[in-house]
Amino acid sequence: MCRTALTLGLTGLALLHAGPAATWLPAVRRRLPGLAGVGDAGHVALTFDDGPDPGSTPRFLAELDRLGCRATFFVVGATLARHPDLGRRIVAEGHEVAVHGWRHRNALLTRPGRVTGEIARAADLVAAVTGAEPVWYRPPYGVLSAETLTAARRRGLRPVLWTTWGKDWTRSADPVSVLATLAPGLRGGATVLLHDCDHTSAPGAWRSALGALPGLVARCRDLGLRVGPLAEHGVR
Repeated sequence: MCRTALTLGLTGLALLHAGPAATWLPAVRRRLPGLAGVGDAGHVALTFDDGPDPGSTPRFLAELDRLGCRATFFVVGATLARHPDLGRRIVAEGHEVAVHGWRHRNALLTRPGRVTGEIARAADLVAAVTGAEPVWYRPPYGVLSAETLTAARRRGLRPVLWTTWGKDWTRSADPVSVLATLAPGLRGGATVLLHDCDHTSAPGAWRSALGALPGLVARCRDLGLRVGPLAEHGVR
């Protein structure tokens, strides 16, 4: 497993990177809760990665509208370039659009310099399509490198990961399994990670996340928690 020391210029703190986020995110939560997405105790941030996709994203928008919820969509630049109208619709319906890179690549497996250009290109496209400057950057696979952190900072983006995920990308996932996986981390201040398409998931896996949304929102509201985008999350 590759280990790369990362220096966060914004905080002056060092974070040890240990490969996939599944292995090192607990350390992030302890040392840098803001990077993990810990926010206000009365709020849960709902986030979606990998879109937009005309076959699935509109279904999420319709369900979120029915539930009266707003969310943050981390879009892939190359995909947004093919479906700009869908990016504009996301914003028109009250949601937030953030940057997930230009292509869904692991930063540690990409030649030096490419990630810097791709982050800027994706951010510029989001701004051009939606009319709003993006605020947040989430790296594909949750993999941060010194270059991604520097590139995000130069473009005025704030890196953020997540505190709980539904593992909705697997072939065996269903709404029940997604909710069960999310449950231990579903508390005030949480940032939830789901996917609104299957570009990097098992075919049709997005249906498990879509089906879990009503139960997820209901559980949060039963706990007295508001559900919304990162813009309303008060990330420290």
